[in-house]
Amino acid sequence: MLYAIICHDKKDGAPIRAENRPLHLEYLKGFAGQAHAVGPMLGDDEASMVGSLLIMNFDSKADAESFAAGDPYAKAGLFESVVVTAWKQVLPAL
Repeated sequence: MLYAIICHDKKDGAPIRAENRPLHLEYLKGFAGQAHAVGPMLGDDEASMVGSLLIMNFDSKADAESFAAGDPYAKAGLFESVVVTAWKQVLPAL
């Protein structure tokens, strides 16, 4: 099942994001086979990173939540909020 993991950074979280980005990217490599679409959400300036959107394949919501909690960004306290929800792709058709 695909899950959308929507993470909004805390205000002024850019230093936390920058410091933990290498660990975050290394963590994601361990789940590369489960990644459907992954990347940062951008601010109104279309350049600054203000959060993360990950669409990942997991067996259960509990597995998706465990993945989200294990992200180095989450462990470093970057996120103001994290929402995990089941997601169904409609287009393009799989």
